[in-house]
Order: sequence, then structure tokens, then C-alpha cells
Amino acid sequence: MSEPTLPPLREVVARHGLDARKSLGQHFLLDEALCRRIAALAGDLAGRHVLEVGPGPGGLTRALLAGPAAEVLAVELDRRAVAALAGLQAAYPGRLRVVEGDALALDPVAALPAPRRIVANLPYNVATPLLVGWLRRAAAIEGMTLMFQQEVAERICAAPGTAAYGRLSVLAQWRCRCALLLRLPPGAFSPPPRVWSAVVGLTPHPEDPGEALFGAMERLTAAAFGQRRKMLRGALRPLGDAEALLAAAGIAGERRAETLSVGEFDRLARTLLARG
Repeated sequence: MSEPTLPPLREVVARHGLDARKSLGQHFLLDEALCRRIAALAGDLAGRHVLEVGPGPGGLTRALLAGPAAEVLAVELDRRAVAALAGLQAAYPGRLRVVEGDALALDPVAALPAPRRIVANLPYNVATPLLVGWLRRAAAIEGMTLMFQQEVAERICAAPGTAAYGRLSVLAQWRCRCALLLRLPPGAFSPPPRVWSAVVGLTPHPEDPGEALFGAMERLTAAAFGQRRKMLRGALRPLGDAEALLAAAGIAGERRAETLSVGEFDRLARTLLARG
């Protein structure tokens, strides 16, 4: 079956008055070859149900629909972009669902049947809370291929002992295998952002820690990195008896958060949860 003939993305932007809005964190990717490259980084999408957030004029959406994905669910807050995607829905009947709304309020597991993937050029202003929300549900998601500001991407993939290693590194690597796959210069976008961007691939670990342990890890990492210059015995004081917590987990109180491995954070979180 031949691919449908679609208008150039810049024509779609002009027709729908889709000027990028800073308030929505919008920077559109209009290079269709680059969109196809990003879609390819997600791997084999045959039979997969794909969530895309912030599709804008639909460049990445087109690339996903041109592949073998079973369906694409595009969640878009901007009503102008929702209208711009109507042509794609007509071109790919039954394979594109468009939801107008806030992706932060959407549960991908409830919205899509398995096997499910998330592939998105995330709006900068909500990228981190979106990721943390998806990490809660990671055991039910086959994979995520996500674009962030490069600084955020580097934090996600950072190793212990580096300046970029922090709360987001621990949460992401605790739940997924993370890899920085592609860097993009500002000029790849319209309008160009002030910073570089990067695509991160996240492959969730199969085990599900459960809501209680995930909550314990969130509290632990928030305290540990909230005052990262402090030794852990001081940084973890808001959680209760920090000395006893650290002793039970076998971690020296004079260490600092950035020196702990993800495995050590897991041990601390489990100890914290067991302590109640």
C-alpha cells in the first residue's frame, strides 16, 4: 500500500496559524528525515500501541504512522495542533487517535492496550514530571524513546560521582536501562531553542516495585539530593532517624548522595519502607 500524499509541514503550520508558543514549551521538528530517524530509534514498532505527547503539526506522528505501529495515540494540549492533525487522521483511518488534553493527567496503561511504547518530542516545560509519572508505570511499558533538553537527557543517563548525577538519574536508572541515542542542535527546530536537545532510550526493567516502594524512593532521593553538599546523615534527617536508617542499610553516614549507586539507593529505599 502506497503512502498517502501529505502537504509539507511548514504549509500545515501556516494553514493552522500554528506559531510555536513558549507557554506550551513548543519547538517544532519540521525536518521529516530527522523525524523518521527518531521513529527508527524506537525499534520495531510492529503491532505496538504508541503514545506520542505534544505532536504539534505532526512531523514525528507522520513518521510513526508510516511504520508498522498498530496505532498512535497523540495527546495535544494546543487546540490549533489538534485541528492540524485532522488531515493525518483522514490519511491513516483507524490508526491515529488524537486526544485534546493534558498528558500529565493521562495514564498510558489505561489509555493503550499492550504492547505499548512511548515515543515523543516532549514539551520542555513538562518533560520531567511526565517522565517521573511514566516511571511509576514502567513495568507495563515496553519502551520509551523521548526527546529532552540535552541537560535533562544527560542527567537521566549520568553515572554516580558526576556533576549531572542526581534524583532524576536514580529514579530513571532504577526503573529503566537508559541510553543517550541522539543529540540535536537548536537549528533542527522551529523556532530554535537556546539549548541543544537529545533523545534518550529507556527500556524498563520487568519487575514492578509497587507504589509504596516507588514513593519511598521519591522521598529518599528528594531528601538526599535536596542538600547535596550535606553528608547523608544530615541530608536524610527529615526522614526520621537518619543514622539508624543508614546503619540498617549498611551505608556510611559521612557519604554524600552523588556517591551512592542506584543499587545502594534501592537498598536504602527498601529499608525506609520496611521501617514504616
